[in-house]
Amino acid sequence: MKPLTSRPKAICHVDMDMFYVAVELRRRPELRGKPVVVGGDGSRGVVAAASYEARRYGVFSAMSSAMAKRLCPHAVFLPGDMELYQQVSEQVFDIFHDVTPLVEGLSLDEAFLDVTGSIRLFGEPEEIAANIRSRVRNEVGLPCSIGIAPSKFIAKLASKAAKPIAERDGVREGLGVLRIEPGKELDFILPLPVKAVWGVGPATLEKLLGVGIHTVGDLAAVDLDVLEGIVGVAHARHLHDLAHARDDRDVVAQREAKSIGTRKPSPST
Repeated sequence: MKPLTSRPKAICHVDMDMFYVAVELRRRPELRGKPVVVGGDGSRGVVAAASYEARRYGVFSAMSSAMAKRLCPHAVFLPGDMELYQQVSEQVFDIFHDVTPLVEGLSLDEAFLDVTGSIRLFGEPEEIAANIRSRVRNEVGLPCSIGIAPSKFIAKLASKAAKPIAERDGVREGLGVLRIEPGKELDFILPLPVKAVWGVGPATLEKLLGVGIHTVGDLAAVDLDVLEGIVGVAHARHLHDLAHARDDRDVVAQREAKSIGTRKPSPST
């Protein structure tokens, strides 16, 4: 008799697309397709979120509103409504919890879901992700992108790769769902820019670029003791592990578990 083998983890990272803007467009549909910015438009205002149409002009969150106006003078500025965003976020997270009790929220608009134990009920991870996207779109009226992988780190990078892309000549639709199969993690991450690795902030990036480390592959090729001399002992181990796709952190549930399986996600559309 062959020994039973455990199935690799299936972790989803769900990231709502331009969340604050998307919520505003639900009640202002006439603004769809226009450069929309959520944030204060005064001299000290800051961009909280920008539509993909605004991002085409280089407008991004955390940018000063004054700079955003210079880059995109015809942008439509809307004040934020955090109470509404919180309510909508709770609706979205309720859908997540219908699929798995293992939901770890990172913010109002993104979360990790461990769906390994849900496969028997709801199908393969891609099917689960497609159903989540369908329900969020149909029941809440918002778009989201989902990355699937055996680890949190890779799942988060996959969700980013699945998102729409703002280009100079328009907005290119994203994949929506991207799964990185077990064993394919390095094929996916090694060509990425080194700034994609968690923990590579501006100061660390400057150090790495200064010694010719431009991609995750470059980082993975550096011996650990050499990397320690560049970024310090503690930080080097973290970066070295991620560059080799080593990330064994569990999804930490943040809500009391409830029974699932009585309500199957709606068929994807």
